[in-house]
Amino acid sequence: MKKLIFKGAGVAIVTPFKPDGSINFDVFSKLIEFQIANETDAIIVCGTTGESATMTNDEQARCIEFVVKKVNGRVPVIGGAGTNNTAHALELVKTAAGLGVNGILSVTPYYNKTTQEGLYRHFTAIADAAGDVPVIVYNVPARTGLNIMPETYARLAKHPNINSIKEANGNLPATIKTLDLCGDEVYIYSGEDTVIIPMLSIGCMGVISVLSNICPKETHDMCSLWFAGKVEESAKLQIKYSDLVAALFCEVSPIPVKTALKLMGYEVGDCRLPLCEIGESAKKQLVASMQKFGLIG
Repeated sequence: MKKLIFKGAGVAIVTPFKPDGSINFDVFSKLIEFQIANETDAIIVCGTTGESATMTNDEQARCIEFVVKKVNGRVPVIGGAGTNNTAHALELVKTAAGLGVNGILSVTPYYNKTTQEGLYRHFTAIADAAGDVPVIVYNVPARTGLNIMPETYARLAKHPNINSIKEANGNLPATIKTLDLCGDEVYIYSGEDTVIIPMLSIGCMGVISVLSNICPKETHDMCSLWFAGKVEESAKLQIKYSDLVAALFCEVSPIPVKTALKLMGYEVGDCRLPLCEIGESAKKQLVASMQKFGLIG
């Protein structure tokens, strides 16, 4: 059986920017300490929520290096390293692997897409390039226009360095089939905050979460209660925070979650274009939900 990178709730952490668009490492430091103080189980840097698609290779490397050094082994750090050009993705993977991460998160190729055979070859190349750093395959069809089939996962799972899947396909039966085909050769994390408990109930190991950016303790508790056998308490948290999760996705992520962090006093800055500021009606929904949970006054 492959070594588990983490169990529970890992935060898909935002990347804070200064007004001039550069990375705000001072605020990044505060976000990391906030996460660790509130029992986050892992930090995922330069993922989709971290706006990696708008970052240069150098910026990604600097962010990953900063987080690894700041965390200093207190929780696992997973570095995002994925794009739709396999050769470019391999560069990102090799850089991240050399910076001391505990795992690599790599998204499916977007826009140009590919066949299931192309996916197999793409992720096999990434796993080969990562050396001994385990790889998490990230499937998010709503953003990429491409879905990994259970049969393709079964092929990938045989690679010793394909460790896990971040599954955000919104298809529970397909995930069950993946678990059936892969057995104990791969772990699965929920990539959606809306279905943490349903995913745990079929044998997943946790979640890579947007909600954790503003509610790290609550998202951690949702998972830890489940693993402790306190199923009813865990499920109640899923239901309780469903309204807030909906608000965090009322516009394209990470627009709402960065807005939420700013409302909480963290100067994370705006998203980089083409993402822009939150609309007024969406902001009202977000504010109302945050007030309901006492996150803001």
